Amino acid sequence: MWVSDTTVRTRQPSVRRIPLAAPLRLARPSDMWFKPATSVVVSTAIPNLVLYSLDRLDLVMYTMAGSLCALYGHNLPYARRARAVAGVVLGMLAGLAVSLLTASLTGSTAVLIAAGALLAAGQKLLCDATRIGPPGPVIFTFVSSAALFSPQELHQVPGHLALTLGAGAVSWLVTVAPALVRREGPERRATARALNAAAGYAADPGHRTRHTAVTAVHGAWQTLMAAGRPTPVRTALERLVVHAEAALADAPRTAAEGAADAARLSDWARRTRARGPVPTPPPAPGTAAELFGVEAERTARGGAVRALLHRLAPGSPLLPIAARTLIGCALAGYICSAAGVGRPYWAIVTAASLYQANVTLSWNRTLQRTVGNLIGVLVFAAVLPLTRTDPLVLIGFCLFFGFAAEALITRNYWLGSVAVTPMALLVLEYAGSHPAGELIGDRALDTVIGAAVGFLAAVLVTNRRAGGRVEQALAAAEQARAHAVRTLAAPAVTPAALDAARRGLTGALVELREADDTAAGEWWQRDLPQEAVLAAEQAGHRTLAATATRRGTIAPAQENGAV
Repeated sequence: MWVSDTTVRTRQPSVRRIPLAAPLRLARPSDMWFKPATSVVVSTAIPNLVLYSLDRLDLVMYTMAGSLCALYGHNLPYARRARAVAGVVLGMLAGLAVSLLTASLTGSTAVLIAAGALLAAGQKLLCDATRIGPPGPVIFTFVSSAALFSPQELHQVPGHLALTLGAGAVSWLVTVAPALVRREGPERRATARALNAAAGYAADPGHRTRHTAVTAVHGAWQTLMAAGRPTPVRTALERLVVHAEAALADAPRTAAEGAADAARLSDWARRTRARGPVPTPPPAPGTAAELFGVEAERTARGGAVRALLHRLAPGSPLLPIAARTLIGCALAGYICSAAGVGRPYWAIVTAASLYQANVTLSWNRTLQRTVGNLIGVLVFAAVLPLTRTDPLVLIGFCLFFGFAAEALITRNYWLGSVAVTPMALLVLEYAGSHPAGELIGDRALDTVIGAAVGFLAAVLVTNRRAGGRVEQALAAAEQARAHAVRTLAAPAVTPAALDAARRGLTGALVELREADDTAAGEWWQRDLPQEAVLAAEQAGHRTLAATATRRGTIAPAQENGAV
């Protein structure tokens, strides 16, 4: 059934009920939290201990800027990760250079706050456009904002940037070094997620579990196609993803059959994630055709720069979020300065950290950041006397809090902030002791003002383009489905054409769901075509199931001729 051109719109309430308990609930930890946690500890420890041996711990702020680059890229295959982390290091260096030059040329607090707000908005826009998260732009903003309010002489800037570049090189080596031990580790994890999500759908079929599985399968294909040249392990992983896709076909299942499929997929996921050999399941219908299509699509992939420019072009829904960041950070900084805070960079960072895809998510982050920071300030007050006993104790606490932040933040952002706050404040101790009461009071005041003003900016700066993004994504999904239907109807369709059409439709459905979720949480939003979105998703998933069936019918000939 084709989706009607008549778009039925559902009226959205302008202002939603603000949740208080739900944003603070703990979730299960990420399946890879230990990777950024261990990477940032190693990347931080090496330059810190070198500076300790040289009795120059006052320079830690500059090496820390490079060390924090080790938090990025852990969800990417190693070939892509090497390029991404190199880009992160260069982006960190550029932001720090602007901050240090500005700090060396002016002492005007008003100018420094304006520069911090501009940098925060630019970093938010570029991180969202490149989709480099997590942790996204907040690390860049923390480094550049702190550097703006640190005493700086022009002749010192090259040396300080060299320290950042050196520490960034260490981070790059740490993040790509696991490739020497387990070259296909990221691909195995992405495939295991797809298998687990497909198992969830097999055990409990429904719209929510199907969307989760489709998204995970789409992510696995994106990871595998970004991994570089095929290897025997990657080919085996591709075959497992074909099985995950096959589990999403709308074939009738009894409860027992669904439970059996879920158990089998879960077992493959467990073995795929482990260090042993990749499972070798029996061929799924159309496996050879699928892999032939994957190879053809891998050869034809491109257009990353064009996609990036499109996200930055006028009319992009990312621009209102960047405007919120600019206005919110500037207002937070100026109000904190007027309240007597000498270095209001923490208010800028607090405001910048709030801005998520929509106002509802920004409120969640506001509550999480405020609770986490205030508790974190108390933790900082408790450990501060200990850290002043010996420089090695200070280094040890910074490493501990860096590890704890990554271990906890995937449970909930507020819990991670409890560790992030003392770590960020302890970095200031490397340059010399500050009055404890003043430091604690300023950070608490910065947090409250930054969160309140930042969220106010999120409410007042509307993003009505979010609704337009839904309509564009709806049209793209309908177009992708129409193309898939035409491909299915072709009497002599090639495997490459069928699989390209299916993956195009999958990507369009993932984008449609993301756009609809984003717009649904935006306040002051025009009416959304939610019935049309739901109908498009249902029709799209039926078409995906049909492509799986058709793939099985063309597989034998392809297997005999090409495999």
